This record gives sequence, structure tokens and C-alpha cells, in this order.
Amino acid sequence: MDDVFEPINNVLGIIDDFIWGVPLMVLILFGGLLLTVRLKGLQFSQLPRALRYMIKNEDDGKGEVTSFGALCTALSATIGTGNIVGVATAIVAGGPGALFWMWLAALFGMATKFSEGLLAVKYRSIREDGHVLGGPFYYIERGMGPNWRWLAKVFAFFGMCVGLFGIGTFTQVNSISGAITGFFDPDKSAIAFSLFGMDYSIATVVASLILAVLVGLVVVGGLRRIASVSERVIPAMVVVYVGFSLVLIIANIQMLPAALVTIVQSAFGLQAAAGGMLGAIIIAMQKGIARGIFSNEAGLGSAPIAAAAAQTKEPVRQGLVSMTGTFLDTIVVCSMTGLAIVMTGAYNLPGLEGAAVTTAAFQAGLPFLPNEVTAFVLMACLVLFGFTTILGWDYYGERCLEYFSNGNMKAVKAYRWLYIAAVFIGPYMTVSAVWTIADIFNGLMALPNMVALVALSGVVAKETRSYFARLKAANGVESAMAPRPDDAADWKAPKDPAAPAPAGLDDDLELEPSL
Repeated sequence: MDDVFEPINNVLGIIDDFIWGVPLMVLILFGGLLLTVRLKGLQFSQLPRALRYMIKNEDDGKGEVTSFGALCTALSATIGTGNIVGVATAIVAGGPGALFWMWLAALFGMATKFSEGLLAVKYRSIREDGHVLGGPFYYIERGMGPNWRWLAKVFAFFGMCVGLFGIGTFTQVNSISGAITGFFDPDKSAIAFSLFGMDYSIATVVASLILAVLVGLVVVGGLRRIASVSERVIPAMVVVYVGFSLVLIIANIQMLPAALVTIVQSAFGLQAAAGGMLGAIIIAMQKGIARGIFSNEAGLGSAPIAAAAAQTKEPVRQGLVSMTGTFLDTIVVCSMTGLAIVMTGAYNLPGLEGAAVTTAAFQAGLPFLPNEVTAFVLMACLVLFGFTTILGWDYYGERCLEYFSNGNMKAVKAYRWLYIAAVFIGPYMTVSAVWTIADIFNGLMALPNMVALVALSGVVAKETRSYFARLKAANGVESAMAPRPDDAADWKAPKDPAAPAPAGLDDDLELEPSL
């Protein structure tokens, strides 16, 4: 098996290292830092307001689903196997320091996610039948101008690929089937068939078949059905997983200080041998940032596709709601997994990868529970996390194809069936290859989106300043705010070279204090 896939894995690794080299990591961190500066740390000062908006929908907004429904659709694609398997993979490959860089990227990523949600609503297209299409491809074309439509097409193409070959299918199904097989048939005693020297259990085959059928039943119903399922599943599964993780952390609270020290030391190469410090830092940064983006998708450009469909008339409001997704995903859920793995030292166990590392961590940290109970809870969380991610990414991929094909709905329907087929074959790929392919497509998708966010950062600052000025004039009462100025001319009319430039870095951005 290793001889068959080793050359493929080596080539994929070279491509992955090139795409996720220093330039892209710098671009993503620079973009988040730039937006943080231009928005004057909005992700920190306005987080309480954003959390309130998250559960409080607008009464008269235009869109296909509620703001909470759009967030849950985004979270369904965001909170997935990356929170359980991806964090473990990052820590095993990059050391505990990868978690530190994941946190740092998420803090800046909240400003990035805010900007994505804002621009998605500002530049979205709403048809007469109420169908909404929006996301990076529209804010690239309409915000940066028609001459940049080629970049929008590039984003849409890689968006389709990420859904079909990356986050949406292979990684999720591979992790789900691995967890199910590991629980029901850990010794692989019930072999269904062998492929390329690899034995596949009956549990793997049955799991992939059932999963493909369930995905098909939901995705055929479109966005409203996906949002409906997500609104019910997402809150419940986050509460269960976070609660389970908190039990582990509290039960081993004496290990927490040492774990935090280990994370910081590893992040800055302080545990590396002499001469290897810089290499250790780069590896920790690469794995932490890459896996963090895989998990919270800030800068990737996926979440704004769902945000565009929200029933809202205020882009800033939806931007605030969108940024809570990064907070919940990385600062809350990923931290639970990372701390459990570092506190128990499970990342040092030889021969383990993926979900097995997280399972070993929870079994070691919760010795008073039978191993079967711990394994079952993690398996159930992993299955639900992965299932909802598959649903969310089908919607993303379809919308990218709809834009790429200029509205060819026959192509969209064909994509839907290909997506279901990809779900079925996902378990039969190697773990290493699956995650490397996902990383490659993530990077290729993030690049055009980050270029657009940097280019449109002035628009984001201007729109944000307008919202909080109107909110302040209304004494903080959202329902009493003056109507938002019509901005159709921002993208429908040719840009006037003599027009004033967007708000710059030195412009004051007065934010209404978050209560």
C-alpha cells in the first residue's frame, strides 16, 4: 500500500508546500491585520454585539434564509472534521505550537470573516423569484470592476474543486468512515474487499453508502433544507462536544498550565534543537495557519456565499454575525480539541493519525469512563460534524458553479450528482493524500479572495463607519436607524477615476460601544 501511494503523496506534498509557502501565509495574516487596523479592532470591541445579533434576526430583511440560518449553514460547512481530525493532524505534524498559530490566525481571521460577510451582502444579486447569489465572485466582479471578472471565475472554479475534491467530500467522508470503522470494527476482521493492498471493512462500505444516501436526500432540497437541518443539528452538536471537552479539561486542570507553556514554547521553536528553531517555527506556522483556515475558513471565501443569502438589509450587521462563526469554530471548538491533545500528550503516541489521536487523548484524559463510551461520543460528534460540513459545501460548490457557468442549472444538477458520488468514494483514499489535496485547493481558493479583501478594505471601512454613525444617531436602537444609502452605483456605474478614494488607514472609524 505504501509503495503504491508514496510517489503520489510525495508529489502532493511538494505542491502543498509550494502553495502554502511563506507568501500565502503572509498574505492571509497581512490581510487580517490590515482589516483589523482599518476596523480598529472591531472583532474585539463588537464581539458582544455580534453574539446578540447572531440569535436576533431582522424582521424586514431581504434574502432566502434568516441571518441565523445563514450562519448555521456557514457553520455546518465550517464546524466539521477539521475541528477533531484537522487539529490533531496539525499538532502531530507541526507540534503543539500549531495551536498557537491557529489561535492567532483566528483572531485576525474574525476581521477577515466580518469583511467577507459585509461584502457578500453589499454586492449580492437577488433575482425576481427571490433566489440569491453572492459571494467573492460577485464582490470581485462588482467591487473591483468588470476587468477583474477573470479573477472571480478563478475563485469560482477552485471553489467547485474545494467542494468536490477537498473540504466538502473526501476529507469529511474519509474521517467519518474511519471513525465508524474504528469503533465497530477496529481490527478490520470483517473485510469486504481489498484495493491497492488496502483492506476495507464492511463497516466502511456500509457507512459510505448510508452517508451518500442521506446527503442526497438533503441536498436535493436546496438551501432551505440544508439551513433547516443545520439550525437543528449545529447548536446541539457544539454543546455536546464542548461539554464533553470541558469535562476532560476540568478533570485534568492541573495539566493545563504546563500545556499552555508547551504550546507557546513550541510556537516559537523553543523546544527545537539548536539550529532548528527557525524551521520549527515555520512548520508550526504552516500547519497551524493552513489547518486553521481549513477549520474556520476565514479568508477562504466560502462563508460569504452563505452570508449573501441572509435576510438582512444591513451588510455590516451580517458581517458581525459572520465573524462569530470564526470565534465559535476556532477559539471555542478547536481549542477544546487542541488542549485535550496537548494536555494528555496524545500527539506523541507513535503510529496514530487523524481521529485516532483525538480519541486516544480523550480516553487518556477521561479514565473514569469506559473507552467504548468515549470512542462512541467522539465518533457521533465526528459523524455529525462531517455530515453537516458535506451539506454546507454542496451549497457552496453549486453556487460557485452557477456563477462559473453563467447560470447553467443543468450543470449545477450534474454537479450535485457528482458530489454525491464523491461522498461515496471518499473512504477509499489515503488519509495523507486526502488532507494534502484539501490543503492545496484551500490555498488556491484563498488567494483570489484575499486579493479582493485587501483591494476592497476601504469599502469595508466606509460601510462600517456609515453603519455605526447611523446607529449612534439612533441612540443605539437598531429599529430606529436611518435607511442605508443606496449603493447600487458603487458597482453598476462605471468607476469615475476622479471620484474620491475609499476611506484610508487614517480615517476615523467611530464604533458604537458594544453593550
